[in-house]
Amino acid sequence: MNVTRATFDEVMVPNYNPAAMVPVRGEGSRVWDQNGVEYVDFAGGIAVNVLGHCHPELVKALNEQGSKLWHLSNVFTNEPALRLATKLTDATFADRVYFANSGAEANEAALKLARRWALDKFGEEKDQIIAFNKGFHGRTFFTVTVGGQAAYSDGFGPKPGAVEHCEYNNLEAFEKLISDKTCAVMMEPLQGEGGIISPDPEFVKGVRELCDKHNALLIFDEVQSGVGRTGHLYAYMGLGVTPDILTSAKSLGGGFPVGAMLTTTAIAEHLKPGTHGSTYGGNPLACAVAEKALDIVNTPEVLNGVEAKEALYRELLGKINDKYHVFEEIRGKGMLLGCALNKDYEGRARDFLVESANQHLMVLIAGANVVRFAPSLIIPEEDIREGLARFERAVAAVVEAK
Repeated sequence: MNVTRATFDEVMVPNYNPAAMVPVRGEGSRVWDQNGVEYVDFAGGIAVNVLGHCHPELVKALNEQGSKLWHLSNVFTNEPALRLATKLTDATFADRVYFANSGAEANEAALKLARRWALDKFGEEKDQIIAFNKGFHGRTFFTVTVGGQAAYSDGFGPKPGAVEHCEYNNLEAFEKLISDKTCAVMMEPLQGEGGIISPDPEFVKGVRELCDKHNALLIFDEVQSGVGRTGHLYAYMGLGVTPDILTSAKSLGGGFPVGAMLTTTAIAEHLKPGTHGSTYGGNPLACAVAEKALDIVNTPEVLNGVEAKEALYRELLGKINDKYHVFEEIRGKGMLLGCALNKDYEGRARDFLVESANQHLMVLIAGANVVRFAPSLIIPEEDIREGLARFERAVAAVVEAK
């Protein structure tokens, strides 16, 4: 059956507007479309393809598990899920893991757990959830309400209640908002969709202290920042602050859909049998691939390499900016970087994305003013240099067209 980009417009719900080209094959940090055109991938499936495309060890894990067991219900457990959960708890603050299929589902579980914990321990009055402007936590109705971007949550009717928002990195405003009615605070330790905004370490520590003061749980959404993305296995490890609940997805599966919620034994006990669940959560195929991805990422070789790759990106992007003067700053950490546009190019991030595609480079945007890179953690230096050479040509095209 012959399908093209035009087929999308004929058969798919129009909530996406995909690129004109259709990728058909990937290897490492390179992708080829239906016409055999090669692209350098700086998008990583939106911070998902943590080891690039078709990493041989992930392919091997998928094939091996695929010949054994594909799916069980959670009436049973399975070996890949138990191994992955053990490795996650061994590597983090957590004692317990809940598996889901996506970041949104992991965040939904975290929020439901926090509400149930507060109800059990303190009663119905302790129900407030505080999150932050420009935050993003998924597309379920609960998580999109907690996310701090009205453009994603408005237009679907009445929203879940007792959810309030605060300015990120503003500890004074946060202190005024939190109270003994707060059951949980949800935040990204590095805002992704909101513009690749790094946290002030003192802000994060202040949030932790105020959560402790008011008996509120601190939930870190590490769906985008986790599994090596910042050069730490999880971003909290570089901030000197430990959350009560952490969510993980995207890079966790290296491209295979999987999500996880991590927490302590004392908090986890409030999700008793029957209080929450997922048909596919803990799927053996997903957990087998995720286990192998975690094994590879959680090594000094990979994690230490992230810092060196970040330095190369920043060096070469600085040279591009010295020449074309389009960026206000380079934001982010590790392999989650954002080129924030200056006032002369305000609102034109998508122009850079489109021109990058014309130069056979895959990039992302984070809002209207930030071009985002979220490549493989093991992207070779030559691919970084080649991709940024293509990006420079894209920048030149936007500047010339102004």
